[in-house]
Amino acid sequence: MKKNPIIKKMHLLLTSLLFSVFVLTACTVNVNVNTPSAAKDEATEAPATEVTQADIEKNIVGIWMLSEQDEQPVLTNEKGIFDIVSTTEAYISISSTNGKAPWIDRMESEININDNVVTIAFNPHEGVLIKHEFAITDISDDAFSADYTYSRTTDNSGTSVSESTVKLVRIDDDLSDDIIGTWEGHCTSEGSVFDDGKEHRWKYKDDGTYVYYIKDGDDWIPSENTLNEYFVAGNLLCTRWMENGEENREWWEITRDGDTMRWVALREDKYGNTFAAEFEMTKVK
Repeated sequence: MKKNPIIKKMHLLLTSLLFSVFVLTACTVNVNVNTPSAAKDEATEAPATEVTQADIEKNIVGIWMLSEQDEQPVLTNEKGIFDIVSTTEAYISISSTNGKAPWIDRMESEININDNVVTIAFNPHEGVLIKHEFAITDISDDAFSADYTYSRTTDNSGTSVSESTVKLVRIDDDLSDDIIGTWEGHCTSEGSVFDDGKEHRWKYKDDGTYVYYIKDGDDWIPSENTLNEYFVAGNLLCTRWMENGEENREWWEITRDGDTMRWVALREDKYGNTFAAEFEMTKVK
Protein backbone atom coordinates (compact mmCIF):
# COMPACT_ATOMS: atom_id res chain seq x y z
CA MET A 1 0.00 0.00 0.00
CA LYS A 2 1.35 3.39 -0.96
CA LYS A 3 2.05 5.95 1.73
CA ASN A 4 0.11 9.14 1.79
CA PRO A 5 2.33 11.85 0.21
CA ILE A 6 1.58 14.21 3.03
CA ILE A 7 2.62 11.62 5.63
CA LYS A 8 5.75 10.86 3.60
CA LYS A 9 6.71 14.53 3.57
CA MET A 10 6.14 14.82 7.32
CA HIS A 11 8.32 11.73 7.91
CA LEU A 12 11.16 13.24 5.86
CA LEU A 13 10.84 16.55 7.69
CA LEU A 14 10.97 14.84 11.10
CA THR A 15 14.03 12.82 10.08
CA SER A 16 15.76 15.99 8.94
CA LEU A 17 15.00 17.76 12.21
CA LEU A 18 16.34 14.85 14.31
CA PHE A 19 19.56 14.78 12.27
CA SER A 20 20.01 18.54 12.77
CA VAL A 21 19.56 18.21 16.55
CA PHE A 22 22.14 15.40 16.62
CA VAL A 23 24.70 17.47 14.69
CA LEU A 24 24.14 20.57 16.81
CA THR A 25 24.44 18.57 20.03
CA ALA A 26 27.68 16.96 18.88
CA CYS A 27 29.10 20.33 17.91
CA THR A 28 28.10 21.82 21.23
CA VAL A 29 29.91 19.07 23.14
CA ASN A 30 33.03 19.52 21.07
CA VAL A 31 33.04 23.26 21.61
CA ASN A 32 32.76 22.88 25.42
CA VAL A 33 35.56 20.35 25.62
CA ASN A 34 37.93 22.54 23.66
CA THR A 35 37.37 25.82 25.54
CA PRO A 36 40.51 27.22 27.21
CA SER A 37 39.05 26.76 30.73
CA ALA A 38 38.23 23.13 30.11
CA ALA A 39 41.66 22.52 28.64
CA LYS A 40 43.22 24.10 31.73
CA ASP A 41 41.19 21.87 34.05
CA GLU A 42 42.31 18.75 32.24
CA ALA A 43 45.93 19.79 31.79
CA THR A 44 48.42 17.97 33.97
CA GLU A 45 50.30 20.33 36.28
CA ALA A 46 54.07 20.36 35.92
CA PRO A 47 55.71 18.33 38.70
CA ALA A 48 57.43 20.25 41.50
CA THR A 49 61.18 20.56 41.23
CA GLU A 50 62.82 17.72 43.15
CA VAL A 51 65.37 18.46 45.84
CA THR A 52 68.79 17.18 44.82
CA GLN A 53 71.71 16.08 46.93
CA ALA A 54 73.61 19.13 45.69
CA ASP A 55 70.79 21.40 46.96
CA ILE A 56 71.00 19.78 50.37
CA GLU A 57 74.79 19.90 50.64
CA LYS A 58 74.66 23.58 49.71
CA ASN A 59 72.15 24.53 52.42
CA ILE A 60 72.26 21.94 55.20
CA VAL A 61 75.21 23.23 57.24
CA GLY A 62 73.94 25.18 60.24
CA ILE A 63 71.91 24.97 63.44
CA TRP A 64 68.36 23.65 62.90
CA MET A 65 65.42 23.50 65.32
CA LEU A 66 62.24 21.46 64.97
CA SER A 67 59.39 23.90 64.33
CA GLU A 68 56.36 22.00 62.99
CA GLN A 69 55.22 18.39 62.99
CA ASP A 70 52.31 17.21 60.84
CA GLU A 71 51.62 20.89 60.07
CA GLN A 72 51.17 21.74 63.76
CA PRO A 73 53.51 23.94 65.87
CA VAL A 74 55.74 21.88 68.12
CA LEU A 75 55.53 22.49 71.87
CA THR A 76 58.75 24.03 73.16
CA ASN A 77 59.25 21.15 75.59
CA GLU A 78 59.38 18.78 72.60
CA LYS A 79 61.88 20.68 70.47
CA GLY A 80 65.48 19.79 69.75
CA ILE A 81 68.54 21.12 67.96
CA PHE A 82 70.47 19.54 65.10
CA ASP A 83 73.85 21.27 64.72
CA ILE A 84 75.16 20.17 61.32
CA VAL A 85 78.77 21.29 61.13
CA SER A 86 79.51 19.71 57.76
CA THR A 87 78.20 16.96 55.51
CA THR A 88 80.15 14.49 57.66
CA GLU A 89 79.85 15.98 61.18
CA ALA A 90 76.75 16.67 63.28
CA TYR A 91 75.71 17.11 66.92
CA ILE A 92 72.33 16.62 68.56
CA SER A 93 70.91 18.40 71.61
CA ILE A 94 67.54 16.78 72.10
CA SER A 95 65.65 14.90 74.74
CA SER A 96 62.32 14.31 76.33
CA THR A 97 61.01 16.21 79.32
CA ASN A 98 60.46 12.77 80.80
CA GLY A 99 62.98 12.58 83.64
CA LYS A 100 63.82 8.98 82.74
CA ALA A 101 64.85 9.79 79.16
CA PRO A 102 68.48 10.50 78.22
CA TRP A 103 69.74 14.05 78.76
CA ILE A 104 71.36 14.76 75.41
CA ASP A 105 73.59 17.83 75.27
CA ARG A 106 75.51 18.20 71.98
CA MET A 107 76.02 14.51 71.35
CA GLU A 108 78.28 13.67 68.43
CA SER A 109 76.33 11.88 65.70
CA GLU A 110 76.88 10.22 62.37
CA ILE A 111 75.40 12.00 59.36
CA ASN A 112 74.82 10.57 55.91
CA ILE A 113 73.37 12.30 52.85
CA ASN A 114 72.11 10.06 50.05
CA ASP A 115 70.15 11.74 47.26
CA ASN A 116 67.50 13.77 49.16
CA VAL A 117 67.67 11.75 52.40
CA VAL A 118 69.64 13.00 55.41
CA THR A 119 70.17 10.43 58.17
CA ILE A 120 71.52 11.42 61.58
CA ALA A 121 72.24 8.56 63.99
CA PHE A 122 73.72 8.26 67.47
CA ASN A 123 74.01 5.92 70.46
CA PRO A 124 72.64 7.61 73.62
CA HIS A 125 74.02 4.68 75.58
CA GLU A 126 75.22 1.14 74.97
CA GLY A 127 72.72 -1.14 73.28
CA VAL A 128 70.58 1.68 71.85
CA LEU A 129 70.68 3.23 68.36
CA ILE A 130 68.53 6.22 67.45
CA LYS A 131 68.08 7.40 63.86
CA HIS A 132 66.52 10.59 62.53
CA GLU A 133 65.82 10.23 58.81
CA PHE A 134 64.74 13.29 56.82
CA ALA A 135 63.55 12.76 53.23
CA ILE A 136 63.77 16.44 52.33
CA THR A 137 61.03 17.80 50.09
CA ASP A 138 62.01 21.48 50.20
CA ILE A 139 65.06 23.35 51.46
CA SER A 140 66.23 26.98 51.56
CA ASP A 141 68.66 29.13 53.53
CA ASP A 142 66.29 29.42 56.49
CA ALA A 143 64.09 26.28 56.58
CA PHE A 144 63.59 22.76 55.28
CA SER A 145 60.60 20.42 55.14
CA ALA A 146 60.80 16.63 55.12
CA ASP A 147 59.06 13.32 55.47
CA TYR A 148 60.51 12.26 58.80
CA THR A 149 61.16 8.78 60.20
CA TYR A 150 62.29 8.27 63.78
CA SER A 151 63.56 4.85 64.79
CA ARG A 152 64.88 3.49 68.06
CA THR A 153 66.62 0.13 68.11
CA THR A 154 67.57 -1.67 71.32
CA ASP A 155 69.34 -4.95 71.83
CA ASN A 156 66.47 -6.23 73.96
CA SER A 157 63.25 -5.03 72.34
CA GLY A 158 64.01 -4.55 68.63
CA THR A 159 63.07 -1.46 66.62
CA SER A 160 60.22 0.99 67.09
CA VAL A 161 59.41 3.45 64.28
CA SER A 162 57.27 6.56 63.96
CA GLU A 163 56.66 8.70 60.87
CA SER A 164 55.48 12.26 60.32
CA THR A 165 56.06 15.36 58.23
CA VAL A 166 58.25 18.04 59.80
CA LYS A 167 59.62 21.51 59.27
CA LEU A 168 62.89 22.73 60.75
CA VAL A 169 64.07 26.34 60.87
CA ARG A 170 67.60 27.66 60.92
CA ILE A 171 68.80 29.26 64.15
CA ASP A 172 71.31 32.03 63.49
CA ASP A 173 72.39 32.71 67.07
CA ASP A 174 74.15 30.53 69.62
CA LEU A 175 73.30 32.02 73.04
CA SER A 176 75.20 29.50 75.17
CA ASP A 177 77.65 32.23 76.32
CA ASP A 178 75.07 35.02 76.55
CA ILE A 179 73.18 33.36 79.38
CA ILE A 180 76.15 33.21 81.78
CA GLY A 181 75.52 35.41 84.81
CA THR A 182 72.67 36.28 87.18
CA TRP A 183 69.25 37.24 85.83
CA GLU A 184 66.21 38.59 87.65
CA GLY A 185 62.69 38.96 86.26
CA HIS A 186 59.07 37.88 86.18
CA CYS A 187 56.39 36.26 84.03
CA THR A 188 54.86 38.65 81.50
CA SER A 189 52.13 36.33 80.16
CA GLU A 190 49.17 37.23 82.31
CA GLY A 191 46.89 34.43 83.45
CA SER A 192 49.27 31.56 82.68
CA VAL A 193 50.35 29.01 85.27
CA PHE A 194 53.70 30.83 85.42
CA ASP A 195 52.08 34.14 86.35
CA ASP A 196 52.58 34.14 90.12
CA GLY A 197 53.23 37.89 90.40
CA LYS A 198 56.66 37.29 91.91
CA GLU A 199 60.20 38.18 90.93
CA HIS A 200 62.52 35.26 90.17
CA ARG A 201 66.28 34.96 90.04
CA TRP A 202 68.61 32.50 88.33
CA LYS A 203 72.39 32.35 88.29
CA TYR A 204 73.80 30.46 85.29
CA LYS A 205 77.37 29.20 85.63
CA ASP A 206 79.78 28.25 82.88
CA ASP A 207 80.02 24.66 84.14
CA GLY A 208 76.47 23.77 83.03
CA THR A 209 74.86 24.23 86.45
CA TYR A 210 72.65 27.00 87.82
CA VAL A 211 71.24 28.27 91.10
CA TYR A 212 67.57 29.16 91.47
CA TYR A 213 66.82 31.70 94.19
CA ILE A 214 63.67 32.36 96.22
CA LYS A 215 63.02 35.85 97.53
CA ASP A 216 62.55 36.10 101.29
CA GLY A 217 61.71 39.69 102.14
CA ASP A 218 64.57 41.69 100.67
CA ASP A 219 66.91 38.69 100.52
CA TRP A 220 67.44 36.09 97.82
CA ILE A 221 67.82 32.58 99.24
CA PRO A 222 69.13 29.64 97.14
CA SER A 223 66.42 27.00 96.67
CA GLU A 224 66.82 23.53 98.08
CA ASN A 225 66.44 21.97 94.63
CA THR A 226 69.27 19.62 93.74
CA LEU A 227 70.85 18.68 90.39
CA ASN A 228 70.09 22.05 88.70
CA GLU A 229 71.70 21.49 85.29
CA TYR A 230 71.18 23.31 82.00
CA PHE A 231 72.46 23.71 78.48
CA VAL A 232 71.77 26.15 75.66
CA ALA A 233 71.76 24.88 72.07
CA GLY A 234 71.24 27.66 69.56
CA ASN A 235 68.49 29.64 71.27
CA LEU A 236 66.94 26.70 73.14
CA LEU A 237 67.46 26.76 76.91
CA CYS A 238 67.02 23.32 78.48
CA THR A 239 66.96 22.92 82.27
CA ARG A 240 66.47 20.10 84.75
CA TRP A 241 66.31 19.93 88.52
CA MET A 242 65.41 17.57 91.34
CA GLU A 243 62.55 18.45 93.65
CA ASN A 244 61.09 16.11 96.28
CA GLY A 245 63.01 13.22 94.77
CA GLU A 246 61.56 13.77 91.26
CA GLU A 247 63.41 15.09 88.21
CA ASN A 248 61.74 17.98 86.37
CA ARG A 249 62.65 19.42 82.96
CA GLU A 250 61.70 22.59 81.14
CA TRP A 251 62.62 24.14 77.77
CA TRP A 252 62.48 27.83 76.75
CA GLU A 253 63.33 29.72 73.56
CA ILE A 254 65.42 32.73 74.50
CA THR A 255 66.51 36.04 72.99
CA ARG A 256 68.83 38.68 74.39
CA ASP A 257 69.00 42.41 73.79
CA GLY A 258 71.78 43.96 75.87
CA ASP A 259 70.98 43.42 79.55
CA THR A 260 67.45 42.19 78.80
CA MET A 261 66.63 38.54 78.18
CA ARG A 262 63.26 37.13 77.13
CA TRP A 263 62.00 33.58 77.42
CA VAL A 264 59.11 32.36 75.28
CA ALA A 265 57.53 28.90 75.16
CA LEU A 266 54.52 27.23 73.59
CA ARG A 267 52.89 25.17 76.34
CA GLU A 268 49.87 22.90 76.65
CA ASP A 269 47.48 22.92 79.59
CA LYS A 270 45.81 19.90 81.17
CA TYR A 271 42.86 20.28 78.79
CA GLY A 272 45.05 20.09 75.68
CA ASN A 273 44.84 23.81 74.89
CA THR A 274 48.04 25.57 73.84
CA PHE A 275 49.20 28.90 75.24
CA ALA A 276 52.30 31.11 75.13
CA ALA A 277 54.30 31.58 78.32
CA GLU A 278 56.78 34.46 78.55
CA PHE A 279 59.35 35.79 80.97
CA GLU A 280 61.35 39.01 80.84
CA MET A 281 64.43 39.52 82.98
CA THR A 282 67.34 41.86 83.50
CA LYS A 283 70.94 40.98 84.12
CA VAL A 284 72.08 41.63 87.69
CA LYS A 285 75.44 43.43 87.72
